Amino acid sequence: MNHRHLLPDEIDLLLDGEVGFGVTPLKAHVEQCPDCRARLDESRVFVESLERLPELAPSPLFTDRVMGEVNVFVPWHVAARDAIVERIPRSRPMRVLAGAMATTVALVLSVVSLGLIARFDMFMFFVSGVAFDRARELALAAAGGTLTSLFGEAAAAAILASGSTGLALALLALLITATLAVLGMRSLMIARSRSR
Repeated sequence: MNHRHLLPDEIDLLLDGEVGFGVTPLKAHVEQCPDCRARLDESRVFVESLERLPELAPSPLFTDRVMGEVNVFVPWHVAARDAIVERIPRSRPMRVLAGAMATTVALVLSVVSLGLIARFDMFMFFVSGVAFDRARELALAAAGGTLTSLFGEAAAAAILASGSTGLALALLALLITATLAVLGMRSLMIARSRSR
């Protein structure tokens, strides 16, 4: 006699009336084991009571409500294609008009792009000059604000008036002071952790 009781999926095989190589030992076990036979009988009663229940059809809006709650992942390329397809006009004359407008926009952008490529060096010179001037103005304003808050308005004005050399020296002094402060705090923290 096998002392292992049947697993739920094995009981399901017997309930479904399956036939095959592995079902015969299960049937033999049920005949010899009163616990498994009782579980099989309880399962049969349960299945029969389920079969006697009336069949109910869900509401016609049930699917819409369920699918409204489901988050469906749509790849970016599918979403982009769908967005474009939604915006394509349905009537032929409107499609022709939309195509003509798209062609015009593409032509203008192509001409502008070719012009920029032909004068790329001039364009880059202009963009880099403007960007450099703006970055320098922002850096000077930030440095002036920092120096004013640290050394006072008169000292900051003197440093900024002395030009880039004075500004560089002031920023170097500030950097050295900040580095020494960080190192000092680190050594204090190390000493404190060692004393514990």
